[in-house]
Amino acid sequence: MKDTKKTYWKGLEQLTNNPEFVKNLDKEFLPISDSDGGDPNRRDFLKVMGFGIAAASLAACEAPVRKAIPYLDKPVEIDPSIPNYYASTYISGSDFCSIVVKTREGRPIKIDGNKLSMASGGGTSAQVEASVLSLYDQERLETPYIAGEKSTWEAVDKAVISGLDAQAGKVVIVSNSVCSPSTKMAIEGLTSKFGGQHIQYDPISYDGILESNSEAFGSRVVPSYDFSKADTIVSFGADFLGGWLNGVLFSKQFAKTRKLSEKKKTMSRLYSFESNLSLTGANADYRTPIKPSQEGLLVANLYNLIAAKSGGSTISVEKIDHPRLKMAADDLMKSKGKSLIVSGSNDKNVQLVINGINYLLGNYGSTLDVSVPYLTKKGSDANMLAFVNDLKGGKVGAVVFYNCNPVYDHAAGAEIAAAISKAKLSVATADRMDETSSICQIVAPDHHYLESWNDFEPIKGHISFSQPTISNIFKTRQAQESFLVWAGNDTNYYDLLQSNWKQNYFSTQSEISDFQSFVDQCLHDGVLVLDTNSEQTEVSIISLDTAAGQIAKNYKSNAEGLELSLYTNAAIGVGTQANNPWLQEMSDPITKACWDNYLTISPSLATELGIATGDMLTQKVILKSGSMSLTVPVLVQPGQAKGTVGLALGYGRKTAGKVANNLGVDAFPMVDYTKDFQSLSGISVTLENTGESYQIAQTQTHHTFMARAIIQESTLAEYQKDSWAGRVRPMITTYDGKKKPSTISLWNGHEYPNHHWGMVVDLNSCTGCGAC
Repeated sequence: MKDTKKTYWKGLEQLTNNPEFVKNLDKEFLPISDSDGGDPNRRDFLKVMGFGIAAASLAACEAPVRKAIPYLDKPVEIDPSIPNYYASTYISGSDFCSIVVKTREGRPIKIDGNKLSMASGGGTSAQVEASVLSLYDQERLETPYIAGEKSTWEAVDKAVISGLDAQAGKVVIVSNSVCSPSTKMAIEGLTSKFGGQHIQYDPISYDGILESNSEAFGSRVVPSYDFSKADTIVSFGADFLGGWLNGVLFSKQFAKTRKLSEKKKTMSRLYSFESNLSLTGANADYRTPIKPSQEGLLVANLYNLIAAKSGGSTISVEKIDHPRLKMAADDLMKSKGKSLIVSGSNDKNVQLVINGINYLLGNYGSTLDVSVPYLTKKGSDANMLAFVNDLKGGKVGAVVFYNCNPVYDHAAGAEIAAAISKAKLSVATADRMDETSSICQIVAPDHHYLESWNDFEPIKGHISFSQPTISNIFKTRQAQESFLVWAGNDTNYYDLLQSNWKQNYFSTQSEISDFQSFVDQCLHDGVLVLDTNSEQTEVSIISLDTAAGQIAKNYKSNAEGLELSLYTNAAIGVGTQANNPWLQEMSDPITKACWDNYLTISPSLATELGIATGDMLTQKVILKSGSMSLTVPVLVQPGQAKGTVGLALGYGRKTAGKVANNLGVDAFPMVDYTKDFQSLSGISVTLENTGESYQIAQTQTHHTFMARAIIQESTLAEYQKDSWAGRVRPMITTYDGKKKPSTISLWNGHEYPNHHWGMVVDLNSCTGCGAC
């Protein structure tokens, strides 16, 4: 390996050799004592946080075929200490993953990805893995509530039915996007009975993509993407390896394009244009920090470069000469039909131009497909804001919040909270007293997904099934069952599922003649791919003049001022599982900070504000946007675009549980929804240094290697010439000459009759998502 003058560092403290950091280097492995002077352990920690297994043990004992040890008549499928596995489906809001659940004696203990699923690719995420602990969260409601007091299901059903019958106003069911065919049937049964309306929204809106495809192709859908087929990828603020759309599947697809071997010495090339340093940006071959106010113009200029090279019509926008854009355009042209351009913008006009670029490159039907769309994102910003206005105007007679929390995770949450009392009946199916359910008249708690029967269609034609892996821990009831009861339908939800599967799924199969065998096979596999015989959606370019005019109006190449870019991190996401201590304890893959959110700023901005940082020590600032302000600690993040700051959503919960409550700050009120769409970026802000010190829990510089040469790297061009390029090959001199270290030992060796544990991580294809 040739000498390099590069300096490698894990944190700014290590790079600058901060005196406080150097002083504490030798103490990093010392245990931290708790307030009683003893050393805490993980079990005590979880106990304090309100996570126990007493109720779960009882639930497992009550299961019809899973009983606690000892057995008089042992079930055939249960052997003490031998785990059982069940295919099921993780669902949280509009987030989805097909999974396999490991259980012991009837208690779920581990979640893995379902390798048979083409919708999630056999992968998981940190949130999916940790959701098994949320099952045992003692903050979950044990019974239904009326007016803040414990009640019974009989009383709840009577109150809801009489309340719905008495309504002269509009009946509205509010939820995140629903991709379950059978759940939609249950909801439609309730809305049709009372002439109601179903409003769907997503905490992270995809309305811009949906509306652009509606205008361009006549289908209000999010297309499916296949990064494994792309030789060149360009991302504008879309963290597709993190929380954008389906990061679990996209990470798997992207990793395939990065794996190298003696037979495969080519890999994809990724360009990333973004404000905050994301997982996608950290994995990019070429990352360019930009301000959100520039994004639309950069997208439009890339379109013009591609159009000029392919003979298409250019659009009229301010010209930006950017070398990275020209590099990206050249690579895209070399990989026509095998490239992919994505954007995280919620601006319909930007997404229309993105569509135009993909069309010119011939990517439709190859790396993205409108005919087989995602069904997990359907939320409408316009419909949700219309509901908010109706609620404020007293036009909503009854509202049912199905497993959603808009008071917390919607930009108009404060307005919703103030107006809920205007509805004569308000019901929530939340599993806890959260920000929305705590101000509703009735709370009818839903089962945890690991206690539920259900079906899902995350991608058109791809069905994923859910089955209970434990008997109900508490006296909850599946929300779909509640909808059927309130609609006066005597059918229970399990029978409705069976009827739907028989009519719509079993009828399409020719291999299995017996319906019960079909059901058993579906539950065993957890997935089913339907032969939908859908025609290819006709894709053609539309005039982009109107979109270009809006982009020229709304985006500037040299906008002044500070811009806020909101994001979600890999652990907490939008905050649904914020009360899960495993997730709070997990450090962010980029900043390596945990148990908090913070304002990421560039080193130059820190100097400008006079913010001094030390070993995990920083200062608080006041972040202002219009009439809103937040006091938040800062974290100096190399890679943060100049003139921008970043803040994670999902924190600052008020009524989620003892783990999440008042941890960090709530950034959802900062979401800009004054435009035609909700925007997470480009929000104009100002900063004021309070001078108040603050300590952030950060693992970035732990386990340092004291300047030892352990990093070995090479370029793709060098690797193609020599597969050992960049690698150290140490040799040891002996009296027989130089030999490999593996051939020399002071001992006679050790025989391993069984498996010999070892682990190798391919750092070329590892994205650093933190799921492991």
